[in-house]
Amino acid sequence: MDYFRLETEKDERDALSNLGLAYLGDAVFELMIRSYLCMQGKLTPGKLHKAALDYVSAPAQAAMVERILPLLTEEETEVFRRGRNTKPHSVPKAAKRGEYQTATALEALFGWLYLQARTERLNELFAAMLSA
Repeated sequence: MDYFRLETEKDERDALSNLGLAYLGDAVFELMIRSYLCMQGKLTPGKLHKAALDYVSAPAQAAMVERILPLLTEEETEVFRRGRNTKPHSVPKAAKRGEYQTATALEALFGWLYLQARTERLNELFAAMLSA
């Protein structure tokens, strides 16, 4: 199995919980942010970590999501909605509940796309999120 290019069947994806999708999508988003930051220039690991936090926090993700909502297909919107409706076990102190749920929805979407090896779509949405 190629864990960098998973191509799962629909029933396999449907068997995963929304939190499972979000868990996977969190890692996908973090890897994309780390790659983006590394490609921006040579920073020390400490500066890279600090810069990454500006993107991967729930409030930052929630703000960036607004840029991609109009771009989502009907199916992607449904995955996003299901992810947002997931009840979190806890909410970080630095985030409001709504921000955390929106970030969870984004991560679920990214996990869902990753499980289909839809890297081109992930890149499209990621680029739109980073555009100002």
